[in-house]
Amino acid sequence: MTRSRRLLLLLLAVLLLGGAGTAVVLRAAARAEQTRPDDPVAVPGSVALDGGGRLVFVNGAAGPHRGAVVSVPGGEPRAERTASGLTCRRFHAAAGTGVCLSSAPGALAQDNRAVIVDSGLRPVRSFPLAGTPSRARVSPSGRFAAWTVFVSGESYSSAFFSTRTAIADTRTGALEPDLEKFSVTMDGRPYSAADVNFWGVTFSGDDDTFYATLATAGQTHLVKGSISRRSVTTLAKNVECPSLSPDETRIAYKKRVQRGASLWREHVLDLRTLREQPLAEKRSVDDQALWLDDRTLAYGLPADGAADTTDLWTVRADGSGEPGLLAPAASSPARPVS
Repeated sequence: MTRSRRLLLLLLAVLLLGGAGTAVVLRAAARAEQTRPDDPVAVPGSVALDGGGRLVFVNGAAGPHRGAVVSVPGGEPRAERTASGLTCRRFHAAAGTGVCLSSAPGALAQDNRAVIVDSGLRPVRSFPLAGTPSRARVSPSGRFAAWTVFVSGESYSSAFFSTRTAIADTRTGALEPDLEKFSVTMDGRPYSAADVNFWGVTFSGDDDTFYATLATAGQTHLVKGSISRRSVTTLAKNVECPSLSPDETRIAYKKRVQRGASLWREHVLDLRTLREQPLAEKRSVDDQALWLDDRTLAYGLPADGAADTTDLWTVRADGSGEPGLLAPAASSPARPVS
């Protein structure tokens, strides 16, 4: 084979590989931007956290406002969305205070931030995140915000993952950067282990008490904690991503129903009796559910026909009824306040 022929074949190979790579990128972009007929339109406007009965969440619909915090009328969750200029991976809000976990795709950990925002979604404080955003919660009074990030692994279904959970005082900026520094009481005795992980904080209204998941030795536990005492106590096993009801009598959570697999089922735990109630949602829910009121839970499930998108669903908290679609292409809801 002559030298010129070898060069020609090499050039053709480079062109073919380049074309294939371009096609892969274009196909990935098309999947990320694909639309569904039932996805609502989002238009730019003013989004506020100061009541009005509006439901606020992160928009997952394709287009220029994908990832933006949007709002809709609480009674019309599938109405046209008003899109803010705030973009988040995870979001939550209460009492006119919000927390936005931001992360650019492929960004290094130092580029990830937790941003505390006021009722007009204006930044008030900002904290660097140690990893990839996972969970976010604001206390009922707005005084505290908590977040969980993955510092290794990418999901709770990974064989090996590690989390870091922090709690910040939104008024003073004081930060508890790692709940693993809190003392642990398990089954009435002090407990310490190198593999302790926390995630999924949910707050009581007293600006001190919180609940969370503690994982250690292959088990997950519901813990009740005190910010002021920097301590937690275990209450029950096989509880993940707890969410405290508005009347503070129950915890909604995901329970692993098949060991070693990414299969969870939503349950509600009575905090007085520790009796659990499986809910009517039988699909695997990998989310921290939100109480819309004392009777109804909202949570995200992977959307059909759209990559990297979730839909928001609701189910009754007493185990009755059937799941219903709340809002397509949406995640990270905050409970509407009148």
